[in-house]
Amino acid sequence: MYRTALRHVRAHKGRLLMTMLAVLLGTAFVAGTLIFSDSIGQSVKDSLADSHSRISAQVTDTAVNSDSDSGAGQHTGARGSLTEPTVRRIAALPGTRSARGTVTGFAGLSDPHGNLIGSRGNTQGANWVPSADGQDPEYPMAQGTGPTSTGMIAIDRRTASDNDFKVGDIVRAAVNGPVLRMTVTGIFTTDDPQVRAGGSLVLFDTATAQRLYLQPGQYDSIQVVATPGTSQNELRAEILQVVPHSGNITVKTGAQLDADTAAETRSGMSGMRNVLLAFAGIALFVGVFLIANTFTTLIAQRNRELALLRAIGASRRQITNSVLLEALLVGVSASVAGLVTGIGIGAALQGLMGSMGSHVSTSTLVVSPTTVLVTLCTGTMVTALATLLPGLRASRVAPVAAMRSNDTPATHKSLVVRNSIGVALAGVGPALVLWGAVRGGSPGNLLVAGGAVSTLVGVFVLTPALSRPAIALAGPLCTWLFGISGTLAGQNAVRNPRRTAATASALTVGITLISALTVLGASVTHAIDKQVTQNMRADYAVSVLLSLPVAPTLLPAIARTPGVAAYSALDDQRLRTGGKDLPVTGVDAKSFDQLIAPNMVSGSTAALRRGEILVDQDHAVNDDWAVGSTVPVTYPDGSSGRLTVGGVYQNSEVLGSVLMSRSVLSPHTSAPFYSTVLVKGVTGATASLQQALKDSTGDNPLINVRTKQEMRDHFSSQISLLLDAMYALLAMSVIIAVLGVVNTLAMAVLERKREIGMLRAVGLPRSAVRRMVHLESILIASFGAALGIAVGSFLAWACVRLLSGPMTGLTTVFPYAQLAAYLAGAALVGLLAALWPARRAAGLNVLDSIRTE
Repeated sequence: MYRTALRHVRAHKGRLLMTMLAVLLGTAFVAGTLIFSDSIGQSVKDSLADSHSRISAQVTDTAVNSDSDSGAGQHTGARGSLTEPTVRRIAALPGTRSARGTVTGFAGLSDPHGNLIGSRGNTQGANWVPSADGQDPEYPMAQGTGPTSTGMIAIDRRTASDNDFKVGDIVRAAVNGPVLRMTVTGIFTTDDPQVRAGGSLVLFDTATAQRLYLQPGQYDSIQVVATPGTSQNELRAEILQVVPHSGNITVKTGAQLDADTAAETRSGMSGMRNVLLAFAGIALFVGVFLIANTFTTLIAQRNRELALLRAIGASRRQITNSVLLEALLVGVSASVAGLVTGIGIGAALQGLMGSMGSHVSTSTLVVSPTTVLVTLCTGTMVTALATLLPGLRASRVAPVAAMRSNDTPATHKSLVVRNSIGVALAGVGPALVLWGAVRGGSPGNLLVAGGAVSTLVGVFVLTPALSRPAIALAGPLCTWLFGISGTLAGQNAVRNPRRTAATASALTVGITLISALTVLGASVTHAIDKQVTQNMRADYAVSVLLSLPVAPTLLPAIARTPGVAAYSALDDQRLRTGGKDLPVTGVDAKSFDQLIAPNMVSGSTAALRRGEILVDQDHAVNDDWAVGSTVPVTYPDGSSGRLTVGGVYQNSEVLGSVLMSRSVLSPHTSAPFYSTVLVKGVTGATASLQQALKDSTGDNPLINVRTKQEMRDHFSSQISLLLDAMYALLAMSVIIAVLGVVNTLAMAVLERKREIGMLRAVGLPRSAVRRMVHLESILIASFGAALGIAVGSFLAWACVRLLSGPMTGLTTVFPYAQLAAYLAGAALVGLLAALWPARRAAGLNVLDSIRTE
């Protein structure tokens, strides 16, 4: 029996090729994801071996650093607790060998063509701290000297080499204010992992760095080196005695810094790893249909052979084991190839990560034994499980079947149980989805999720029953357009409903997910577009890349720009009320009505000029606020106050949660965070005003001046980017589904060899045979796509209903043109998938085909 299985694999290697490709693609995705994750982890360990090697302990002001992470510390004059006296106290400790105060923040350099270097946020600025010998051991100078006054900078050697910067050059640097023209006084070397990963580092003198990022005499961290014989923990204990006792001050050893960085990187990578593995699972799930379909058809074609084996004494277990052995050979071979392909995918993902500005080196590629084992086991087990049912069916072939013709039509009685189960699942699933969509909240999410699974499974189970009437509807059209070829194609497509269902279902999975994403994306984009259109009266929005704030020094320049009728900076801050954060946006109350138009539910925008606040409906409902309610708050500077609700407006992703006058907010904040400056033109939006605003902001490559349409495009592009990434990941499942169509048609041609020969013998031309196979493929692919579009649209509608609560104005939008394009694309895929099988069918020899075997 084992030799028989091996001979069958060799005999049908062409038919099994598509199955192997399906397993290969799925396992390659799994292997690539695991290799990518392990490689990044190893790269982190390698980079950490150097990044904190010269630091025994580090004192950090978390308040300043959290501001810097969000951009608030840039150019805002944030108030920190680490000052020069603190550095001197730490330096005087018995266990301290040296202590250096550091200041860091974003600093964007323009290349010789005026473009921003490191536009993805990996260009940083820091202060140069020379020791007694005039050198900074952290940044050894390869050429020139370090910066000693305003107007001087030093640049890392890699950035200087890539952009042909030399000592003495004048370069343009931007923080978030006007562009700074700086003289390059030195080029230094560094083992900073961010620089090694493609970023850049700019050094200022300490006074300039403090002026740009903090306040004079202040630092965001202090790096300490221990004396010989002093452990890191001992040094940390000494430092804790002299640093300010504040909840914002943390003291960590070098080992703790390494551990924190490693944990942060692993946490950041885990989400991406899980997403990639989820899509790999989808690809393997689609592959199951192809594998099961292939082996079911092969076994059906070998009915007489299996019956003869049973007649001469082979047991049912031997028959099943022989089929499973074939599957194991296919699964192992494909998994090995998938592992090799996965190594290439892992390397490609590393390269992509590096091109996106990763701070981690991507030179290490790790293929662990666990990855090899998981990949091989996954591919082999998926193949074995997919062939288990066909193997059991093979064992039930009766010996008397050896005396029957292979052309005995399959009975449909066995579909009764399957259809009954499918009707039950397809009935319960939509009911749960509808219930969850109406109920909403966490229970609604669970109901919709459970209903979606039940609906999908029910549709898959019912697909054989659905295929007959659905394809039959297209029969008259095919006959009218293509004559006898169309009639035969329709009959062939429904001849074996199980095989048609398995082929169509593979495509249905991918199209369901793609259609659901498309409807969701269109709905969210429409809602945001409507909010920007309705809530914004401003003609322009001035903002800074990388979520950095607009510098306060730019506001007078914007106000003086010719053609500006009104402007208002939006100051994003957080207050505290009732033990939780309250995000607020400070606005100019005088110009508010010219720039912003919230949809008021109660009260009026005039309340802002009275010092009252406007709140969205979510806060009004959740906190039981109404017009006239008094809200006790704690401001960012620690002071307390009471605010009165003067109006309630509809939720808006554009406006935020709470609006209040800057005249009330600003006296109680440590520094403003101007996320955006809204501008209204005297004569509306004009190209000349847009250019004037760019000029008045210093022609800074970091600063965007967007029109209302560009604001809408900006919000939409973020959704489009996410959708494009998910479409790319789902493309693998569609590719596997296409392989399934090709494989099904190729085997169907062989199965109907005598039939095609008879058709050719009675006068059907080769072109009509090709057309018949083409049309059959188009019908199957179109049926699978139509089913996927219907299910995906229904599930997307339910998700939109769930999201309509937190996102006001969200309604289901069906992009009919795009959905129709998916259907047309599926038909085209069916046509292309049938090219080889159709050519093969048309090329069959008539006499060989009709000969009785």
